[in-house]
Amino acid sequence: MKSQVLYNEKHKWVCFGRDPGKPDSIIDSNQYMVINNNKAVLIDPGGVELFAPMLSSVVKHIPLEQITQIFASHQDPDIISSLGLWDQVIPDAKLHGPWLWESFITHFGMNNITYDPIPDEGKILDVAGLSLQLIPAHYLHSSGNFHVYDPIAKILFSGDVGAALESTESPLYVEDFESHIPKMKLFHQRWMPSNAAKNDWIKRVRKLDIDMMMPQHGRIFKGDDITKFLDWFEKLPVGIAVSESSLS
Repeated sequence: MKSQVLYNEKHKWVCFGRDPGKPDSIIDSNQYMVINNNKAVLIDPGGVELFAPMLSSVVKHIPLEQITQIFASHQDPDIISSLGLWDQVIPDAKLHGPWLWESFITHFGMNNITYDPIPDEGKILDVAGLSLQLIPAHYLHSSGNFHVYDPIAKILFSGDVGAALESTESPLYVEDFESHIPKMKLFHQRWMPSNAAKNDWIKRVRKLDIDMMMPQHGRIFKGDDITKFLDWFEKLPVGIAVSESSLS
């Protein structure tokens, strides 16, 4: 599994992913870690099948005992089914996840880690003095869903919003927005169920100062491509699977 430092000034953001050794049947995903003052939070640490390469990559950046928190944006297995294994190696950690999914996420195994439920309106996640904002993103795509905004680094972890399904050889950053659209369109139309929720999220996010928008799958958006994505997403009808016209 590859890792890359995305921000390294007052604190550090690290991205993990693009694992060429993963089984072809498993969706490629981006995992993230924020380090501040020798403490770290794992953000959507990944599925159980990717635990071993993820663990070996993480310890190259920080000792396990300094990982004190985990954030789960929602309940999907590709982001948190590795929980039972993290529970064994960082037993004193705290898991921040949507209150709605506490009784679901704990099915992945949580005998030691404690669950800290996030209320619907979000909250501040403190990482050794660094305040990360947990932004509501409900119904994008999960009914209990949060994103992470770092106002100092001007980074938004956007979960499944902005996601694209690509190979492990794809670049880390979006290089040409227009050519990237076909890689995102079906995913957003099928996985995002609510235009009202989509538009509410866009209105909220446009108020933030963002230099990088980092989804859970696919490439990272930088600079003007963030605005281009928001404009495109705003116009995109979502919640579409089979239309009446396609059945006639």
